[in-house]
Amino acid sequence: MEVKPIAFDSMGVRSMATFVKTSDVAIFIDPGVSLAPKRYRLPPHEIEITRMNEKWSEIKKYVSESDVAIVTHYHYDHHDPNEVEIFESKKLLLKHPKDRINRSQMGRAAYFLEQLEKVNVEIDYCDGKSYSFGNTAVEVSNPVFHGADSRLGYVVEVYIDDGKGSLLFSSDVEGPNHEEQLKFMLEKNAETVIIDGPMTYMLGYRFSQKSFQSSIENLKKLIEKTDVKNLILDHHLTRDLKWRDKMSEVFEFGKQMGVKVQSAAEFAGVEEELLEARRAELYKKYKN
Repeated sequence: MEVKPIAFDSMGVRSMATFVKTSDVAIFIDPGVSLAPKRYRLPPHEIEITRMNEKWSEIKKYVSESDVAIVTHYHYDHHDPNEVEIFESKKLLLKHPKDRINRSQMGRAAYFLEQLEKVNVEIDYCDGKSYSFGNTAVEVSNPVFHGADSRLGYVVEVYIDDGKGSLLFSSDVEGPNHEEQLKFMLEKNAETVIIDGPMTYMLGYRFSQKSFQSSIENLKKLIEKTDVKNLILDHHLTRDLKWRDKMSEVFEFGKQMGVKVQSAAEFAGVEEELLEARRAELYKKYKN
């Protein structure tokens, strides 16, 4: 199994875009990319905009090579309703657009489905379902909280197993800070796990200390109780320049248990560039 992170926050954009290829099927999870409209009261820097455009081109390239695309929820860093032609002749597995979803995402889902009527695409609502592609099994969780509660809606997690390797993709769990988010991860027992880590850059504001501590404990449970070998922490977490310091307990526990904890950029073998977290620095360094 080939697992290739395409666009992530550790690569300079808001995204969890991931390409997975087995001997049976090529799958793209969450083909979307965006930027924070404001950070440090500043709009995206030109360098960030350039990176986003580069990553969108890369996403489209890998979607074109995929048989299946999965959209775990309807935030724009996980899907793009404005270039639906990339899904032509694909099988598209979507988070249910009406069940366990908040109002904002329900509206976005309806618009996405309206746009998809323009292309030839096979759509299935995947919440809680299983699929087989040759010897490759794909399982999708029931919806879990996007973050600490239902305010931002729900997401689905994805498990892929080809008999030789296995992947768990958490989507936006911001932790995981809830036992329900962790449950599917423990049940699936994947070797490679991609996790949207805790939202430490908003700790004490939109992300509580209690949620942070729950995230630490749940990540340690994941390391201890599964056969994970590669634990990839990214997305909300890598919007924080000090994310490694804040997650030191997880790094140390992973080391003790023989688990490699790293960002998506590290896993992909590319330079880690936290452009959003460095936005103020970019404006100072590269003055127009």
